[in-house]
Amino acid sequence: MRLYVNFAPVAFTCNFDVARGQLVACTASKTRTEKDYVEHIQRRVESDPLATKWKFVNDNLNTHMSASLVRYVAQESGLLIDLGVKGKSGILKSKVSRAAFLSDPSHKITFYYTPKHASWMNQIEIWFSILVRKVLKRGNFTAVDDLKRKVLAFIEYYNRTMAKPFKWTYQGKPLKA
Repeated sequence: MRLYVNFAPVAFTCNFDVARGQLVACTASKTRTEKDYVEHIQRRVESDPLATKWKFVNDNLNTHMSASLVRYVAQESGLLIDLGVKGKSGILKSKVSRAAFLSDPSHKITFYYTPKHASWMNQIEIWFSILVRKVLKRGNFTAVDDLKRKVLAFIEYYNRTMAKPFKWTYQGKPLKA
């Protein structure tokens, strides 16, 4: 999973380990580009060379379905195929065709996309609300580096003292009118 938190010139990208309830592989950068996201995924995959499968849950942001991400997944999955041309043909043609390729469970790296307007299904969004309440809402930051230090310190503290898997409570019952 990933987290993008934008504060002026800093973006945090993190993966959320659902089973342990911890944030892992957090990076902070000045931009939130396609290149930044692919590099983050590459670092995460390289962090455990023994892993045979990777599963990421994302929202529908365009960087999560980029041409360079498709190329990376194809390379890591050992696929020697023609991916086409972005905007013109093949797998790279559109966001829809790229998402379909990235969602293929036969690949070493698979991406699952939450439905639009369903951020509550993405557990990193639940964690983000914790960050907002505990650090950002009444936070006082002297500079971007101060903000970055405090967020990263909170992530470390959270993982050490508060982390646990989120318990889903919704029973699937319709709301009463």
